[in-house]
Amino acid sequence: MKTVVITGASSGIGLETARLLARLGYNVLGIGRSEANCNKAKELILSENTNAKVEYFLADLMQQREVNRVSEKINAYLNERCNGELHALINNAGCVRSWYMTTYEGYEQQFALNHLAGFLLTYKLLPALKKAQGRVIMTGSDSHKGIKVHWNDVMLRHRYNPLTAYKQSKLCNLLFAKGLNDRFASDGIRAYVVDPGLVNTDIGNKDTGFLVNLIWKIRKKHGVSPDVPAKTYAYLCEVKDVPDGLYFYLCKEKNYSKEVTKENADRLFELSERLCDIQYGKVGMT
Repeated sequence: MKTVVITGASSGIGLETARLLARLGYNVLGIGRSEANCNKAKELILSENTNAKVEYFLADLMQQREVNRVSEKINAYLNERCNGELHALINNAGCVRSWYMTTYEGYEQQFALNHLAGFLLTYKLLPALKKAQGRVIMTGSDSHKGIKVHWNDVMLRHRYNPLTAYKQSKLCNLLFAKGLNDRFASDGIRAYVVDPGLVNTDIGNKDTGFLVNLIWKIRKKHGVSPDVPAKTYAYLCEVKDVPDGLYFYLCKEKNYSKEVTKENADRLFELSERLCDIQYGKVGMT
């Protein structure tokens, strides 16, 4: 039985992907920050299939100490029950903010959760991914187009715009995936980004101000059900001949921004390593 870890798995796209992969026979390890929502999600999956293999772990992935803590628990689980193998890591957890807010480490929250959390979690689970020649899948957005990384002020401290911060974090998802492929494709690991399209979820209604909350309530009504993009995550987990593409929408490869270059990917990788105080080249040695 193949094991998959899904962040943001207690609602929205993450939950629907967990439900689908559980039905397909995967051992699903979900991560969520609300104990009540995680319990409801697990109960729902088991109500659909009493034989489903599903466990949930609590963590606020916006905080790096929480990523470190939960990754230790997941690695222990993988070593004890899954031969230390992880078939896929789906970095789906994300947020939208209305104003400049920081994490415990002092990092802008959208950059911290939408990018750095997945960057650090992938590092922590890399040995298990290598052992299984696994896949890393990020939840992206077409909004990554038409933006550049603000290298001189990546946290946008001086001129904060929440939409710019969100778009930049989604560009980082693609740059991170490219950086992973450049470094670890030779180990059998492949990284992808899924564009879920406009989806009817509550991402824009969580911890946002009145205006963003109102706009998202109106906009999400035009979105598809989360079970639609869930099929693309399942496709990337299931397909035996690993696709060469990077960016997928409705199970098909899609064009992405010209900003996704090796130069930018390497620059982001090095910056993210510093911000997380890790070195991918020394994984397993720390």
